[in-house]
Amino acid sequence: MFSSCTLAHQLATALQSRQERGILRRLDPARASGVDFASNDYLSLTRNAQLRDAFVSRLANSEAPVLGSGGSRLLVPAPAHAALESRLARVFHAPAALLFNSGFDANVAFFQCVPQRGDVVLYDALIHASVHDGLRVGRATAAPFAHNDVRDLERRLRGVPEGANVFVAVESLYSMDGDFAPLQLIVDALRPLGDRVHLIVDEAHATGVYGRGLVAQAGLEDRVFARLITFGKALGATGAALLVPALLREYLLNYARPLIYTTALANYCVVAIDCSLDLLENGQLDALAARLHRNIQHFVNALRPHIALIPRQILALPAPDAQAPSPILPLLTYQPHALAAHLRKRGLVARPIAAPTVPRGQERVRVCVQAGHTEMQLDALAGAVVEWANTQSRARL
Repeated sequence: MFSSCTLAHQLATALQSRQERGILRRLDPARASGVDFASNDYLSLTRNAQLRDAFVSRLANSEAPVLGSGGSRLLVPAPAHAALESRLARVFHAPAALLFNSGFDANVAFFQCVPQRGDVVLYDALIHASVHDGLRVGRATAAPFAHNDVRDLERRLRGVPEGANVFVAVESLYSMDGDFAPLQLIVDALRPLGDRVHLIVDEAHATGVYGRGLVAQAGLEDRVFARLITFGKALGATGAALLVPALLREYLLNYARPLIYTTALANYCVVAIDCSLDLLENGQLDALAARLHRNIQHFVNALRPHIALIPRQILALPAPDAQAPSPILPLLTYQPHALAAHLRKRGLVARPIAAPTVPRGQERVRVCVQAGHTEMQLDALAGAVVEWANTQSRARL
């Protein structure tokens, strides 16, 4: 029996080790109840009645199949997917677009097959795990540079072998720290290398929150080799796309294994993405984004004055980023599970984040502010956080 074999013992030992270190991951159906401060539904589109009605109507009136896609993009015709890719290229001012089932798949595909043997990939130290997974099976040499440190990036660039292609990978909005890449400074730092250097920007958490993304907001579309956009966060759907030159799109169709050997997005997913893009193009997302930004400011204003009176080892907020309001707010604490449990008792759902997801010593509760939150809910969260922190402070006296 499996339960008594050597492999079962090895797996159980690994899980027990994580349990003892307080980092065991589990699915938690109970977290569905309570006010959601955990998900990436920044614009609250997953609960938007207008978007839901548009989606249901389009499904009901479609003459094309709306269920499964039936196979890989290279196996079965997919006119709806092709039409969506053309629309994405137009909306995001890109030469071409290629759909993937997830942002994870897209990053793995790109870094697995695009950098060639002898090339160098320099990536921000806090880049997403999917980039690491792609690099592990890729052919290029890879090295990190200090998070958002343009000087360290420049130092790394000076060490690149002559003639090698260079790929620089960053996120425009970082998923765990909620801070922003200094895109213009990075572009300026790469300029001396000319067409040897290729900038890849993951816009998974910025798409929709900042319109067409922070690359477009800065007017840097022509300076970025590849952009990743996703539809399962602020846009309320699922899937992802790489915005790339037409030649690179053709190359990915031939070499990107996570695309070639998997069933394409279901047709109803394509319909959902199209409906979200309608809101992006007609300006309705701008109003939701403005509401989100007001909510972020309200929550920060309610919390930060109290945080200043609490020892930093108990609770701290990162310094504010002047670039833009971020919907991702890490509450840095040495007891993330205890704080999250306290919030749960108050009917507030925010997730503890510990190593190895973040470096040891940088544990936090990750709070995601949404456009649909009310001021009462934001005040309740701020009050519950301060209540817990004050209790911890008194216990240490």
